[in-house]
Amino acid sequence: MEMLDLFPQTSSSFSLLGTLMILLLVYLIFTFSFTSNEDRKEPPGPRPLPLLGNLLQLDLRRPYNTLLRFSKKYGSVFTVYLGPKKVVVLAGYKTVKEALVNYAEEFGERDQTLIMHESNQGHGIIWSNGDSWKEMRCFALTNLRDFGMGKKACEDKIIEECEHLTEALRKFKGETVDITQPIHCAVSNIICSIVYGSRFEYNDPEFTSLVNQVSRRLQLMVSPSVQTYNLFPWLCKWITNRKEFQNIDAAIRKQNLKLFRRLEETLNPQMCRGFVDAFLVHEKNQEESGITNSHFHSENLLKSVNNLFSAGTETTAKTLRFGLLLMAKNPKIQDQVQEELSRVIGRRQVQVEDRKNLPFTNAVIHETQRLANIVPQGLPHKTAKDITFQGHFIKKGTTVYPLLMSVLFDESEWERPHSFHPAHFLDKDGKFVKREAFIPFSAGRRICPGEGLARMELFIFFTSLLQHFRFTPPPGVSEDELDLTSPVGFTLNPVSPEHSAVPCM
Repeated sequence: MEMLDLFPQTSSSFSLLGTLMILLLVYLIFTFSFTSNEDRKEPPGPRPLPLLGNLLQLDLRRPYNTLLRFSKKYGSVFTVYLGPKKVVVLAGYKTVKEALVNYAEEFGERDQTLIMHESNQGHGIIWSNGDSWKEMRCFALTNLRDFGMGKKACEDKIIEECEHLTEALRKFKGETVDITQPIHCAVSNIICSIVYGSRFEYNDPEFTSLVNQVSRRLQLMVSPSVQTYNLFPWLCKWITNRKEFQNIDAAIRKQNLKLFRRLEETLNPQMCRGFVDAFLVHEKNQEESGITNSHFHSENLLKSVNNLFSAGTETTAKTLRFGLLLMAKNPKIQDQVQEELSRVIGRRQVQVEDRKNLPFTNAVIHETQRLANIVPQGLPHKTAKDITFQGHFIKKGTTVYPLLMSVLFDESEWERPHSFHPAHFLDKDGKFVKREAFIPFSAGRRICPGEGLARMELFIFFTSLLQHFRFTPPPGVSEDELDLTSPVGFTLNPVSPEHSAVPCM
């Protein structure tokens, strides 16, 4: 078959000139649309290309690294174009804190990517806005506290789960093991006990399926092809990863509805077992009161549970895995942690109240969170109104990235920002010190609602595992060869999943 000519054979030089003029006009229109209004001093940034924006200048596998480099050139408030999408990036501790805390209302909206809008439809906690978000977040915070977050009851659940995790790792008898699955199951079970009112066995196929699907869903959400779909849906509507994401979304929905039905069949309004029970009771009470525009409905329950389950599992599990990898890579620091635990705790179970007597171990956990940098770009925000911030005009509805990596690695706040250096959190006398620039859970009105729970889990799981095991690289692999970098993603994930977990005598 002959290829069709772009222009008819009879086209004259005039029509060719006209075509070139049209192309030039399109270019100028795009360029003008990307050019800042000097009168309003919009944030500066690299010059974008038509349609593609600054995509060709970004490391698409690790865009946060490019954004951090841009901040050195264009300042702490700058503009990039992800395709046709305009994004204002906030960099550095002082700028991010000022925006999220001092201008919490103006920067407090959540910007939804297209794939997450299709999935959540404005429901749930993480990707919602307005009255629905306020009610769901308030209800979640209240019930997370009611069902143990930050209390002795929750501590007991974590300690119990530590016993199950320790037993699961002992079965490998010091052999090389991929710790990903057991750790994800252990951390997921804490959320399950709060959300559903019970834990699951690690070999329960329904449970492991749910854990794996939630993890895979997050991988797909940040995959290059889905990110491309978010920016150019008209070009990439039928991409494979989008279809897989939707299939997993449907499977998770089906599993949760099945769990909800079981809980509803045995529901006792006087004795709520977890978040789902409390939600169902509240929903029923509102129906009986004749409230017709309530935000308490099945879609908000489904999406809120999804949010709690994924957010309450992925970041904590990955941080814990990163911490154990750091111990295998830094055996002298592992020695110091285990010496402190042995001297202060002995063989008894570590409890949250012991944290104040374990300054070095506490510093190691905090430094792990800082260096792990699990959500480097932060979740996207959106301006709720026009604002002039640090001399720059930012229009209402503009997408904003609070670059958390730039805070946790801020060279003006941390002595050795790119190194694993627990002394960041210790004074000259070896006592633990808080650092203002330590905000791995973000800040302001969109700060992670599960921060208290995550901190408790990390402390108890980490110390319990270090009491019982010595973590070393796999046979034939040196400490220097252990890879701390993430292959790709919106949340960072250590490459080296395998350790030898040798039981301590």
